[in-house]
Amino acid sequence: MEKKIEFLVKDIVQESIKVKQTILKENLEDIIKATKIITKALRSKKKVLFFGNGGSAADAQHLAAEFVNRFLFNRPALPGIALTTDTSVLTSIANDSHYRLIFSRQIEAFGHEGDVAIGISTSGTSPNVVEGLEKAKKMGISTIALVGGKAGNLLDQVDIVISVPSTSTPRIQEAHIMLGHIICQLVEECMFSRPLMER
Repeated sequence: MEKKIEFLVKDIVQESIKVKQTILKENLEDIIKATKIITKALRSKKKVLFFGNGGSAADAQHLAAEFVNRFLFNRPALPGIALTTDTSVLTSIANDSHYRLIFSRQIEAFGHEGDVAIGISTSGTSPNVVEGLEKAKKMGISTIALVGGKAGNLLDQVDIVISVPSTSTPRIQEAHIMLGHIICQLVEECMFSRPLMER
């Protein structure tokens, strides 16, 4: 029994490593593009809106906190907002209209042209994430999607799709927070430390 558990642990870690190595091969250019879009928006006094469901909602809150507080070093706060935290807003929209509108209504309320909307969905098909990104696009807000597998139905609707090459929800979620941390670090370095890339 102990040997089986040991093998399982090793398999899980190796699978996670393989997914991340493939991301490096397939998504490097899009990670850099996403960082440039976010940095440009923040330098223009715009904000970043994060949203997703379940574990992706937790990721949205985590990444927004890294922007507002700090990531690797102390610096001025950056305007990152998670659209997953106000239960009164979320439940009123879901109750009075439809759950698929919980993010698009908030983007309509808080978003402005030049902002960045980052939708997180392991499947890439979450209706409320799709609608939120569609609303953002119509408002002149730059759109970035963190998804898994084949990116669902988001490919034609957002500026940048970073798709994790896996169908395993845990592996996708692990990769999403890694991608979020990479972007946080690059943005922080570009905004307040050495200029890693041109505007």
